[in-house]
Amino acid sequence: MNMKSIAYWAATTLIALETFVGGITDLLHGGTELIAGPPVVGIVTHLGYPVYILSILGVWKLLGAVVIVAPGLPRLKEWAYAGVFFELSGAAASYVLHGEITSDLAAPLILIALAMISWALRPEGRVLGVLFPIRTNAHVALKATTRG
Repeated sequence: MNMKSIAYWAATTLIALETFVGGITDLLHGGTELIAGPPVVGIVTHLGYPVYILSILGVWKLLGAVVIVAPGLPRLKEWAYAGVFFELSGAAASYVLHGEITSDLAAPLILIALAMISWALRPEGRVLGVLFPIRTNAHVALKATTRG
């Protein structure tokens, strides 16, 4: 295993576990730190969200975590990573917009970084397509001659 592969699997394992455990926690209305943390219901309602949002997020988190680690499924992986990013950036924005720029803000920001690392380091078989295709002069010249 090379360093890229090790970094990918480390980041992916952490973000998938956090997403999976977070989904279970949301569905069970558990504590934010598995058992001993403050209940997620208190945090969500304090930030102004209805309690039922936890059921919606919980289901999507469980599905997203499974898709991220499952082999293949490149299009679903893109959606799962996007969902993780939206959920975590929404959590960070909620804290900021609620005026709570405290240590609570660090967790979603760190997890966003982990999700982005996992997404960026995906092996070829887990990628839907190339984000920025490399254009060579030969490719551009070939395209110009076929147009005309």
